Amino acid sequence: MAASNPECVAAFGAEMRKKHFAFAEGYQPLNHGSFGTFPKSVLEYQRQLQSQSEARPDTWIRYTYLDLLRASRSALAPLLGVQAGEVVLVPNATTGVNTVLRNLIFEEGDVVLTFSTIYGACNKTIESLSESCPVSSHQIEITYPVTDDEIVARFRAAIQNIKASGRVPKLAMFDAVLTFPGARFPWETLVTVCREHGVQSFMDAAHGIGHIDLEHLGSVGPDFMVSNCYKWLMVPRGCAVLYVPFRNQHLISSTVPTSWGYLPKTKRAAMSTQDYFDKLFDKVSTIDNTPYCCIPAALEFRSNVCGGEAKIREYCFDLAQRGAARMAEIFGTQPLENDSRCCFATVRLPLTLTELGPKVDGLAVAKWMKELTPAEYETYIPFKFYADAFWCRISAQIYLDITDFEWAAAIVLKICDRAKAREWNSR
Repeated sequence: MAASNPECVAAFGAEMRKKHFAFAEGYQPLNHGSFGTFPKSVLEYQRQLQSQSEARPDTWIRYTYLDLLRASRSALAPLLGVQAGEVVLVPNATTGVNTVLRNLIFEEGDVVLTFSTIYGACNKTIESLSESCPVSSHQIEITYPVTDDEIVARFRAAIQNIKASGRVPKLAMFDAVLTFPGARFPWETLVTVCREHGVQSFMDAAHGIGHIDLEHLGSVGPDFMVSNCYKWLMVPRGCAVLYVPFRNQHLISSTVPTSWGYLPKTKRAAMSTQDYFDKLFDKVSTIDNTPYCCIPAALEFRSNVCGGEAKIREYCFDLAQRGAARMAEIFGTQPLENDSRCCFATVRLPLTLTELGPKVDGLAVAKWMKELTPAEYETYIPFKFYADAFWCRISAQIYLDITDFEWAAAIVLKICDRAKAREWNSR
């Protein structure tokens, strides 16, 4: 990848949004964390690839694509501090989670540890798995604000309690950055604790790559990791990286769904584990694989136009912290987590259940508020009823500045006034 050229670096904020992104006129992109977005240069490159694929389908899908896939894997590996042979591409983090969990062999008494902040789809996957495998789950309750030390202490205690009950803590699944509340999780320490106790560690870093620095991931050494490239790395949707270190690749015998790369045990025994793992993920059914091939283009944009990963993080982390503080000042409340280590700003709203009337369902009101934003305000703001209070989460990104947070605060205040007027009760 080309080195950063200071003369090409664009100013972050409104200039970046106007020059390099394809948002509709008047749309306020405040929720990058859910589905991400990618610059116009990457969009144009993807369309070129799609045109090439349609011009010569067999040539592109059978041969050209495989070369581009390997280039993408090689480009990604340094961001994780691992080797290219330890990363493969899957459509999304949920597919990666299912790929790992449905390949592991569970025995009676095995337990999967999670936290109450687990992403819903991951929790449902574990529930589904327990219907066909002799495995149960143990959820560790945490409510923010909470310190990293307290999270780790509760994790250690849960492992010890499971062992004391005669069961086996087989696997622990935890986030790199929480979906809600938006906060960085102490994943490095949790990986170390897992290793100390013989527990396999699976990091759900859906909000990881392109968001927080993961260049030390290989040295920290989780047993598995999955991260969406389409969220924060600015790759087209339908692309995630699954990390399986060489030491664990023998545990993965099939993709999800099982496809052409699969071989029965007797045949794959004739191959090296690394070769089998490598070929297993080359072609999994027939999908639009162009998002996988856009990784180098996205990284080039981030380097040449944005100034590199460190500069992106510095801007977004600072904006999230300042934006949260500014919104809280406007609301007369406070941020949930004053954490400068991620791109999320989570702020309590000036709204209480008492103001809404007796026996009000806070979850239902938050849902109504959330759905109101795209319907009437040309944006999308996640609202949550959490820890007996209402909150909103804004994603800091290079195409936003502090005025966007102030705009969001004004919209939130309008919606709070409408909630107090009980508009939600008339729908």
